[in-house]
Amino acid sequence: MSKKYLEKTSNWMIALRVAIIALIVSTVVPAFNPARMSGLINKNAAFITMSTSRSAIFKDFTRPLRRGWVDEGTLNLLYYASLLVILCIIAIAIGCCMSLGTKRLQKLGTKIITLSSILALPFLGLLIPAYLGFSGTSNADRVEPMFANGFIVFLGLFITIAILGTINLLKIPKVTSEDKYGMESKYKLFLMILPFVILCFVFSYLPLWGWRYAFFDYQPGIDLSMDKFVGLKWFRYLFQNSATRADMVRVMKNTLAMSALGIGTSFLPMVFAIFLNEIKANKYRKLIQTITTVPNFISWVLVYTFAFALFSSDGFVNAVLIKMGVIDQGANFLMSGDYIWLKMWAWGTWKGLGWSAIIYIAGISGIDQQLYEAATVDGAGRFQRMWHITLPGLLPTFSVLLLLSIASILSNGMDQYFVFKNSANKETIEVLDLYVYTLGLGSGGSGNIPLATVVGMLKSIISVTLLMGANRLSKLVRGESIV
Repeated sequence: MSKKYLEKTSNWMIALRVAIIALIVSTVVPAFNPARMSGLINKNAAFITMSTSRSAIFKDFTRPLRRGWVDEGTLNLLYYASLLVILCIIAIAIGCCMSLGTKRLQKLGTKIITLSSILALPFLGLLIPAYLGFSGTSNADRVEPMFANGFIVFLGLFITIAILGTINLLKIPKVTSEDKYGMESKYKLFLMILPFVILCFVFSYLPLWGWRYAFFDYQPGIDLSMDKFVGLKWFRYLFQNSATRADMVRVMKNTLAMSALGIGTSFLPMVFAIFLNEIKANKYRKLIQTITTVPNFISWVLVYTFAFALFSSDGFVNAVLIKMGVIDQGANFLMSGDYIWLKMWAWGTWKGLGWSAIIYIAGISGIDQQLYEAATVDGAGRFQRMWHITLPGLLPTFSVLLLLSIASILSNGMDQYFVFKNSANKETIEVLDLYVYTLGLGSGGSGNIPLATVVGMLKSIISVTLLMGANRLSKLVRGESIV
């Protein structure tokens, strides 16, 4: 087979894969939703949502169903048609992954792609009777029938994929008995990491679309429109308004102080792991590791409940101190704002010490045991082996985690501070994440969402800048970096 022929075949396959990627992306873009056959359907609902959640369709038609403006069968048809189309798209995606394999696997994957795209066409056509069900009712003006533009997009993509799939089936050479199912290691690794890349995109990058709220005068419950576009108004407001400036200074002070305590004591999990490794009795080592790891899986609400049982005015600590005659009456230690930074650091360390040590324990297991044997022969004691072998072996791991900690210096989380917050310690416990939450949702969900979005945007930009700066510094000092 000539090189020119191989290149031609490869180009057809690349075109097929590009079309499939476009189809998959279209399922999460609300503007391309082919099932939005009524104006009552949320315009921000993506096709993947409507096809996998029946309630996502029916919740928009609660009143029309009750009044008899729309038939329940129409909504069921809309849902089941969407579900069948999505199942075909899943089959197409699986076939696309198989096309990365050898000739035999590639041909099978292309067959699945072609058949699934052809099968999807009649399923997609079932959305037309659903549209007619909306427009044919006597109360059509109340259910706002509309023919979705996304229907044409999906129809064009399915036809394109079917044509490209057929062409590729004809271009792929005939499979012989010598051809086996298989795939190169690089493609196997790619497919293994692909689900995590998708999850990262969905939960880390897709929400960035919400940054658009920073440029509008948005009110909850009201759609965005260019009439409410205000440009950089809220960015200027953040720095020009004296109240928000004062709040930002206070919140940044709390955030940086608590992050500094965490970074300054980030060596504790490593030290704990080193000493834990020195316990020779395997039974007791596992017991201690289990006891110190379990708190990580306890929610902060339960942690606060535990703290309340200990340190409230009627708690265990006060009862013991009163009985010993140290104090006359109980004091609510949780209500006090004194030393709140240290208190939050102590609770955070207690909760996460054992869990954070796991990665160092794994690092210790990777250190060459011959180094310890050689040091023992040379007369090195236990602490000398810890200092000269174990600690240097863990420093690369510690450096990477330290860089990540610096990058997230503005991200303390919200749960811990939210449950421990009260009127007495509000000024010193409110960190940036909690401030954004309070600013955005406010009391009863009536907060300033655009301003909260601005603060969140600036936090993300600063965090990325800190990560790049710390990475650059690490490369200059240690000659190694993580990016």
